[in-house]
Amino acid sequence: MSAPTSKMRAVAMFDSLPSTEAEFLKDVEVERPTPGLRDLLVEIAAVSINPVDSKTRMRAGKQETPKILGFDAAGTVVEVGAEVTLFAPGDKVFYAGSNQRQGSNAEFQLVDERIVGHAPQGLAETEAAALPLVALTAWEALFERLPITEESTGTLLVLGGAGGVTSLIIQLARNLTNLKVVATASRPESQEWVKKLGAHEVIDHSQNLSEQIKDVDFVFSSWTTGRELELAQLMKPQSHLVLIDDPEQPNLGAFKQKSIALHWEFMFTRAMFQTPDMAEQGKILNKIAELVAAGKLISPKNQVLEGLNAATIMEGHRLVEQGKTIGKIVVRT
Repeated sequence: MSAPTSKMRAVAMFDSLPSTEAEFLKDVEVERPTPGLRDLLVEIAAVSINPVDSKTRMRAGKQETPKILGFDAAGTVVEVGAEVTLFAPGDKVFYAGSNQRQGSNAEFQLVDERIVGHAPQGLAETEAAALPLVALTAWEALFERLPITEESTGTLLVLGGAGGVTSLIIQLARNLTNLKVVATASRPESQEWVKKLGAHEVIDHSQNLSEQIKDVDFVFSSWTTGRELELAQLMKPQSHLVLIDDPEQPNLGAFKQKSIALHWEFMFTRAMFQTPDMAEQGKILNKIAELVAAGKLISPKNQVLEGLNAATIMEGHRLVEQGKTIGKIVVRT
């Protein structure tokens, strides 16, 4: 039997090139990594493409060595670090990883065990790979940033309801709270998607929102730029807004008179700063897996591309950058 190779295939960037370039990502061969004390070495079976993949590519700049992108992944643990206690080789896992380490667009990846979950039982790896980043973002936004609990009532407005994160926001709010969930969507296919996920009502974000809804208690926004006055008009006094985007020159003063509370959600905070509660992300993923197994959540996977190579990952980046994706794009290795 031949000895295992120390090399692995991956897809990497070397500069912040636009997706109009023929080879803005490249196939490379790099050293297969070795686990640190709390690391898992995971053999990747599927990954999904997120808008943050494209944003990371365009912000990273020139690289002296190959920078591997990708966050979401599903796969099998093949090796563990000396201090790992939560997983063993052979375990099926899913996770969103860290923005401080090499990504999931590779045959193998290292990930800290504290931000990893056991993959949902009976779920295909392509379905599992679509979940972690959006599920963590949605969970943290609803239950950690906003003051929402299982007893919460009132109205939650979800902007851009057919996206990846919002697909989980709608489902979690419907299954775990008493909130009325109103989602925005502008195309017939996206309107059908959010209805399928459980939105009580759907309104059109291509029109003025404040003319379609009033007295909102909670708002989740992934596109806030230019909507500040509109949102302030439709929200109740002393209500709450959580956002995940990067508003350009935001008009925060629009929210002052109503004492509207603004909350930021950035899923990478815990891993980025090694916070004391970093292991909460693994616990959240295990809760998500239980909800999926119980039939209370469905994966936002909507399109599957074949082959973990530069051509396929580039196609995924181009699709995401169009801004019209329903659910998630997954790549099967």
